[in-house]
Amino acid sequence: MAAPEQLVLAASSADAGVAAWDLRTGGVRTATTPAPPAPARSSPSPTASSPPLRSPPAAATPASSTSTTGPQVAVKSFPAEPIHALIADPEGSYLIGGGSNGNIFLWEVASGQLLHTWHGHYRAVRCFALYDYWLVSGSEDGSIRVWDLITMLDEQSRLNAKTLYMYNFSQHALPVTDVACFLGGIAVSSSEDRTCKIWSLPQGRMLRSISFPVSIDSVALDSRGHIFYAGGRDGKIYVAAMGVDGSTDGSDDILGALDDHSKAVTSLASSTDGLLLVSGSEDGNVRVWDTRSQQVIRKIKHSQGPVTNVLIVTPKNVNLPPLQPLRKVCAENVEPQSVILPRSESDVPTLGYKTCAYAERVLDAIQMHGDSSILFGGAGGPNQQGTDWRSRYLELQDLFAGEVLDQLPSSRSN
Repeated sequence: MAAPEQLVLAASSADAGVAAWDLRTGGVRTATTPAPPAPARSSPSPTASSPPLRSPPAAATPASSTSTTGPQVAVKSFPAEPIHALIADPEGSYLIGGGSNGNIFLWEVASGQLLHTWHGHYRAVRCFALYDYWLVSGSEDGSIRVWDLITMLDEQSRLNAKTLYMYNFSQHALPVTDVACFLGGIAVSSSEDRTCKIWSLPQGRMLRSISFPVSIDSVALDSRGHIFYAGGRDGKIYVAAMGVDGSTDGSDDILGALDDHSKAVTSLASSTDGLLLVSGSEDGNVRVWDTRSQQVIRKIKHSQGPVTNVLIVTPKNVNLPPLQPLRKVCAENVEPQSVILPRSESDVPTLGYKTCAYAERVLDAIQMHGDSSILFGGAGGPNQQGTDWRSRYLELQDLFAGEVLDQLPSSRSN
């Protein structure tokens, strides 16, 4: 059976738009050029219950959903501020954007519906990562916050929460430039403060910090979990160990460096088997590296300007039906709100479970109740089924995270 085709996608903020190449052969698959900006037109501020937006407000930057079968734009939405970061769930059903004013936007891709907007940071959102239904955001204010998307989409859960975010990490001294997540809830962040920090999301704490000779703009995790890659502003890609002793300053944990770019490395992506690494740079070039030999095996000239992002994707040659619009759960005399809640205590999601498929299944169970009290309690007090569901899920998550942490050298030495 032939290996599934994988594509390299590269984007540029200058002249080249978005292009795709075959990861193994380097053959060009498709390319798009930036469209001219649409004329500015006034429009009401978007809300969670608004219909899909088609007319941009003044100074807005459109967020577009583009079909991978061709360069045409399928859906457009115009948020009220420029979007600096984007991420989609694994199935491509939901899109999350981070704005220049620190706001976070959540759209349903198929309909273009803006499901919810919230103020996430004091300054611009620079990067995102997803771990199951947890969203990790990094900002120019130096903070990293972890959000439970189920909570963010349920009004009652938001009202009951002491803070909208689960955790707020403020150990970085300068803007956060990138963040990536790995199995077991391990996350790695990079910053202009010349450090990368490793976090345990289930435990809500920093595990260690590694110092680099330059500011780091991008990170990628090796799928085997032992190392990660850090793209520096000196054009080098540093190879660093994940399982280092937390008592050191991290300077001895840089294992080597890949060097072929002439300017800052802006983005990194690792293949699913960890054997290939793709890098994009301000020099306009894309490089494909063999991680075993640490040599460049393919050079691609993408743009005269900087390459702002690279991705590795596996296209699915199937025509999926349009995603059913996210349904509304309405309480009497209350404005409709979008919610995502579990179906039953037997639907405990495992690590790696597809978020959107899970969400579609669990909505059915609460349609007859009119609100979220089926899980989070109504007038009669907390619902035992919802309490048991959350408790069991957290126990499974802590167990898996503990097994991962026990395998790290720093954990064994303690």
